Amino acid sequence: MKTVKLPTSFEVGEIPFDEYPRPQFARDSFLNLNGKWEYAILKQNEKFESYQGEILVPFSPESLLSGVKDGAKVTPDDVLYYHRTFEVPAGFLKAHTFLHFDAVDMICGVFLNKQPVGNHTGGYMPFCLDVTNFIVEGENVIDVVVTDPSDSSYHTHAKQSLKRGGIWYTPQSGIWQTVWLESVPEVYLKDVTIVPDIDKKQVHIKFEKSNEEAPVLIVVLDKDEEGHKKPIVQAACKGSEVDLDMPEFELWSPENPKLYDIHFLVGTDIVHSYFGMRKFSWVKDKNGIIRMGLNNKPYFQTGVLDQGYWSDGMLTPPSYEALASDVRMLKSMGFNMIRKHIKIEPLRWYYECDKQGVLVWQDMVTGGTKYKMMYIGILPFIGIHIKDNNPKAYKKLAREAQESRDEFEREVKITMNHLKNCVSLSTWVAFNEGWGQFDSVRIVNEMKQLDPTRLIDSVSGWNDQGKKSSDVKSLHIYFKPIRIHKEKRRCVILSEFGGYSLKTKGHMFSTKTFGYKVFRTPEKLAEAYKKLYEKRIIPNIKKGLSATVYTQVSDVEEEINGLVTYDRAVVKIPVELVKSINDRLKIEE
Repeated sequence: MKTVKLPTSFEVGEIPFDEYPRPQFARDSFLNLNGKWEYAILKQNEKFESYQGEILVPFSPESLLSGVKDGAKVTPDDVLYYHRTFEVPAGFLKAHTFLHFDAVDMICGVFLNKQPVGNHTGGYMPFCLDVTNFIVEGENVIDVVVTDPSDSSYHTHAKQSLKRGGIWYTPQSGIWQTVWLESVPEVYLKDVTIVPDIDKKQVHIKFEKSNEEAPVLIVVLDKDEEGHKKPIVQAACKGSEVDLDMPEFELWSPENPKLYDIHFLVGTDIVHSYFGMRKFSWVKDKNGIIRMGLNNKPYFQTGVLDQGYWSDGMLTPPSYEALASDVRMLKSMGFNMIRKHIKIEPLRWYYECDKQGVLVWQDMVTGGTKYKMMYIGILPFIGIHIKDNNPKAYKKLAREAQESRDEFEREVKITMNHLKNCVSLSTWVAFNEGWGQFDSVRIVNEMKQLDPTRLIDSVSGWNDQGKKSSDVKSLHIYFKPIRIHKEKRRCVILSEFGGYSLKTKGHMFSTKTFGYKVFRTPEKLAEAYKKLYEKRIIPNIKKGLSATVYTQVSDVEEEINGLVTYDRAVVKIPVELVKSINDRLKIEE
C-alpha cells in the first residue's frame, strides 16, 4: 500500500487553538481560556466533594487528547463539572466584557467568581455571555456545569449515539471548541453583514451597533503590485446600512480565491474582516438545463462528504493546522467543494476554505428522538416519500415534540447568522435523509427569506416533497446504478454516493467495520473509483447532473469508506488519480 506523508501528528500545546478564533469579525482584544481545567464526572444525585483530575480544554473527556485517563464516559445520568482559575491582565477590561463558548455539548450553566452568569442549551451552537458586572482585573474563577442527554432526548445530537455502531458514533460531552474573552469600549460594533453584489459592482453592508447614532468608518484594502496592502475604497456610514461601490474587482472562485480585507471603526472600536466578490444562483446551460451557478455561469461542483471526526479528538481536531491540512489535501485532489455533514466547524475552518477556494455546503445539525429505519431508510429507498407537514409525519420522523421542532428552527437561524459572511459557503442543506425532518417546504421558504444569496438543498437524499417544494432533486445512491433523468423545473445533484471501502491494517478503529462496498486491495479500490466516475458520473453530466458528493473524506470509527484513514496516516487512493478525474468534471459551455 502506498503511504503518503501527511501531518498526522499535530502538536497540541499547553493552550490549544491559541490563534484568534473569529477571523471574520476580529479584534485585538482576546484572552484565550483553553488549557488545563479541573473536572469531575458525578451522578446527578451525587454530592460534589472534589475534582477528579485535569482535562485539556477544549477536548471532550471521552477523547484521547483530553488527557482524562481510562476513557471517561458522560451518560445522560451524569453531571460534568469544570473549574479553573485565570488571570485578567491589567488594562484588558474596558466598558463591556464578553465570555465566548464556541461549542459546549449539551446543556450548561456558567458561573464566574461564584456568580451565575448564564445558561445555554445546544451542543453545536456558539454562545456569548455578558460578564461585565462579574469579571475583575487579576484573579478570576470560572465554573461550568454540563449535562448531556445525547440521543436519549429530542435535543440536537447529530450522529452521536449511546448505542454507537455503523454510521452512528461514540457520544462526547462538554466543552469541545474554544473558550475565550474579549472586552470592548462603550461604543462598539455588535455585528456586521457583508453581502457582495457582482451585478451591481457593490458590497452591501449592514451594521448592528451599541449606539445606532455612532458613525462607522469603512476601509477596503487590497495588495498592490509589490504585495503591500493599500486602501482601495473608503466610506463613512451614519446609519445601519451602506452600499460600497467596487468599480474594479476580481471575482472569487475556487480557481481564483480572491479576498479583500475590510476594516470597520466605530468610536475607538476596530473590527477586521474580509469578503469575496462572488454570486451563487440557479442558471440554465446552453441546453436549457438548470444548473448550480457560480458568478452567473454553470459550474460543476465536485465535492466530498466531510463528517469532521478525528481519531484522537473526536469532534475536535488536534489543532487549526489539522483542519487546514484536510482542506489543502482535498484541494490537491481536485475537489472544489466540501459538504460539511451534520456539524458546525470552528470559524477558522471556513476561513481556510475561503482562502484555499473550496466551496462549502453546510448541513443543519439534526436532532429529534430515536430514528425509525422504516421511515428514514426502507420506505424512501423503495421510492415511498413521506409528506412531512402533519402530526403523523412528525411522529414517524422523530419530531413529535413541539419543543424539538422549535429548537431546530431556532438553531437554523443561529447557524445561518453565525456563518453568513463565509465567502465559500454556497449551499445550505436543511434536512438529511429524513432525520428529524418536518415542514421542509415552509422552513426552506423561510431560509430563503433569511438568506436569498445562497442555494438550498431542501431534503438531501429522500423524503422529497415534490417539484414545487424544492429547487433541487437531491439524490443519495449507493447500492444501485447511478442514472440521471433530466428535470425541467429542478437542478439534479448527487448529494451522496460512493462510500467505497478498504480495510487498512493498523489504522482502524476496530475489527468491526462498515462500508457500502468493500475492496481487498488499494489497487482494486482505485480501479473501482476510476470506473465509478468514468461510467456513472461523467456520462450523466450532459443529462443534467450538476454536482456530486463522494462519501467520504476519512474513515470514522467503524466506517472504513474514507479517502484517508481515520488517523489521516494513509491515503487510500492516489492523489494524482483523484485529481485527474476531478479535472474532467465539467459542464459544456
